[in-house]
Amino acid sequence: MGNSLARFTAHASRASSRAGGRPRSLRGRLVTVSVCLLAGFMITVSALNARGTDLRSDRTASMRELVAAQAGRNEELRQSADELRAEVEDLTARMDGGKDLTDALRLAGLEASTEPVAGPGVRVTLDDAPLEVKPAGVDDDALVVHQQDIQAVVNALWAGGAEAMTIQGQRVVATTGIKCVGNSVVLHGVPYAPPYVIEAIGDADSMERSLDDSDAVRIYQQYVVAYGLGYSFEVDESLEAPAFSGAIGVRQAQRTR
Repeated sequence: MGNSLARFTAHASRASSRAGGRPRSLRGRLVTVSVCLLAGFMITVSALNARGTDLRSDRTASMRELVAAQAGRNEELRQSADELRAEVEDLTARMDGGKDLTDALRLAGLEASTEPVAGPGVRVTLDDAPLEVKPAGVDDDALVVHQQDIQAVVNALWAGGAEAMTIQGQRVVATTGIKCVGNSVVLHGVPYAPPYVIEAIGDADSMERSLDDSDAVRIYQQYVVAYGLGYSFEVDESLEAPAFSGAIGVRQAQRTR
């Protein structure tokens, strides 16, 4: 890099000498400025390379900051959506025939998970293995809960007849995505650390059978026995699922009747 820079600077110097004492044109001045800027850039790159800066930690920190900032923004939007929804309901109630329209909207909200519900159901909790558990030859990834483990429980509960569901207190809807980011799980843009609590309202016996029949859940339970990952199942007669306050995001699906 040093030799290339020297040749580049020398070339610029010779070009300047050829011009002699004649006044330089605007184009010539622009070329000179461009050469200086490019030389400065190359010097900066050389300095960074020589210093051997490790940018991986910066990228990790930036990702954490980005996730935290997005989580804050999502919470602001969620609160704003709640306020707008309450305003719409208030205006609807004041309209002529507003009661019928309000009832229809409430029924649609129940089906779309935008209305709060309560009832009996089950609670499943997943957790990482204790920190002191370090089996020889076992990768650390085998000792933590992954998004597919949470998804396996969610799918089994839906298959077992769940009528409403939450993860970490957030309502699960058709467009809910469960994603791993580092050591946390992101749900609706908000990062969560374990333990992961999944609650489902519906027939407890049917959902328990569905969990027992799930191959994916059984695989997770094998890791529970082998490495101490957390898994608990409880029946609760009084669960609550708040309304989903985000955007449903349906753009392509069209109503057919």
